[in-house]
Amino acid sequence: MADALPLIEVCVEGVEGLLAAQDGGTDRVELCASLMEGGITPSLGTVRQAQHLAAIPFFTIVRPRGGDFLYSTAEFVSMLEDVEALRDLGVPGVVFGCLTADGRIDEERMTALVARAGAMQVTCHRAFDMTADPIEALEALVRCGVHRVLTSGQRDTALEGAPLLRELVHRAGDRIVVMGCGRLNASTIGEVRRLTDLKEMHFSAPAQQPSGMTYRNPHIRMGGPSDREYTATVTDPDAVRATIAAARA
Repeated sequence: MADALPLIEVCVEGVEGLLAAQDGGTDRVELCASLMEGGITPSLGTVRQAQHLAAIPFFTIVRPRGGDFLYSTAEFVSMLEDVEALRDLGVPGVVFGCLTADGRIDEERMTALVARAGAMQVTCHRAFDMTADPIEALEALVRCGVHRVLTSGQRDTALEGAPLLRELVHRAGDRIVVMGCGRLNASTIGEVRRLTDLKEMHFSAPAQQPSGMTYRNPHIRMGGPSDREYTATVTDPDAVRATIAAARA
């Protein structure tokens, strides 16, 4: 078992998610929009409101769309602009990841994004889990100057990925933080911690909240599942609290 209690980061959608995770006792938040897409860049208005209300640090994802991590030139330029805007706002950290078509870390683009981030903390998100060689990808992120990498050990769950997570933690040493994720909850997070020696752990605690709309037009929908207009993805502070307690037991 790791000696120190792990730092806990909760992935949330929007300002309400940040407040719920904060209420649940998390150490840090990853601020996103559209968790249904795996998280994309939130609006600057959302970020500004988060700055007014947050009592804990939050890192902001910079991801222009869902899907893969092979970006067009226009998409990459938009990421550079977003990182610069977040830096100028004084956000403490950003989260991004770029890959090449053959499943390697795009070192040229990642290095450029890290440089644009300046003094902000930089996390490579789970684009890492889509790389062909995770050991080489870890070394590439070190070369790019990334501060931490978010990974489930290239499996659907952290329990399944625990052997690789443990290897990555030991290979990383003090050069880069390995932050574990992958369906972590109150029933799994303690075991994953024991198996891996992770010092930072990341999870979401989503719940579906019904809309307050009393009028619902039955003849139209805006895309996605038929009930999407009348549900919201929220963060459950009780689930956050229970998962953190289990991680630190």
